[in-house]
Amino acid sequence: MGQVIHAIQDDYADDFAWCFGCGRLNENGYHFRTYWNGEHTETVYEPNEQHIAIPGFVYGGLIGSLIDCHGTGSAALALHRKNGFEPGSGEVPPRFVTGSLHVDFLKPTPHGVALKVVGKVEEIHPKKWKVMSEVYAGDVLCAKGEVIAVVMPASFAQ
Repeated sequence: MGQVIHAIQDDYADDFAWCFGCGRLNENGYHFRTYWNGEHTETVYEPNEQHIAIPGFVYGGLIGSLIDCHGTGSAALALHRKNGFEPGSGEVPPRFVTGSLHVDFLKPTPHGVALKVVGKVEEIHPKKWKVMSEVYAGDVLCAKGEVIAVVMPASFAQ
């Protein structure tokens, strides 16, 4: 078996770990996990039989969700690193919300193949980060996306 990678979502505070896409505490969610691979971020996810648009192809909404959560997770990784921490350090990372989401579907995404999202993160403001993502099914680039991620406002705390 491969090594388990520590993802940023593993460290989100319990109050903010309920997202349908990436919340580890949402038992019905996707449980996307985002981590560093060198200077890029990655998320790998294998859609199940419920995630089809038509037989043989992945539903585009799943692709949008994957890019969305990968973007906010990547921003959290980047700001956490800027603050001097890495996933698993014991420090709770910052949490982000989506300011904007843009997805370009380039090719139909085949079902039955693990999807890999590769992200590049750029700080554009102390509280905003831009994440450019590419979604691959095997070696095939199927979608590209951009997320503007915003540090979660304090008013979101309960």
